[in-house]
Amino acid sequence: MIPAISIVGKNSNTGKTTVLCNIIQELKKRGYRVATIKHDVHGFDIDHPGKDTWKHGQAGSDIVMISSPQKFAMIEKVEKEYTLDEIISKIDNVDIIITEGYKRENKPKLEVFRTEAAECLLCEDHELFGLVTDVKFDKDVPQFGFTEVEKLVDHIVELFLSK
Repeated sequence: MIPAISIVGKNSNTGKTTVLCNIIQELKKRGYRVATIKHDVHGFDIDHPGKDTWKHGQAGSDIVMISSPQKFAMIEKVEKEYTLDEIISKIDNVDIIITEGYKRENKPKLEVFRTEAAECLLCEDHELFGLVTDVKFDKDVPQFGFTEVEKLVDHIVELFLSK
């Protein structure tokens, strides 16, 4: 089973995306294959009006796929949002799956906390495998500064990839 972890934060603008991108870059430098899943509670659109794939969907196709030598994408109309585990079950050929968001799901979490963006932590200690923060908390959870990417990835590799 592919390990899955979630990067979470209480609010927007805490630095989740920056931390996630830094983790991805460091894991890639170390030779790992990485999948990411971004949770968007507002809905999104990757098909743009006028493009062929958009036209396919407008014509009624329930699943639209586009493939090239460099990329593959699938757009599926759904009646209800997939659970995180349902999405994860569709992924293979990677060493780790990292989500951004999914703060209420049951995956191990790395919380990103920035004092100017939140007043308190989102997660309980038992949910966390680490904390990226600009302030030290009196908690029994490994804590990393925003620039300690290699140390953070060492921790991720030790917990999830060295089995």
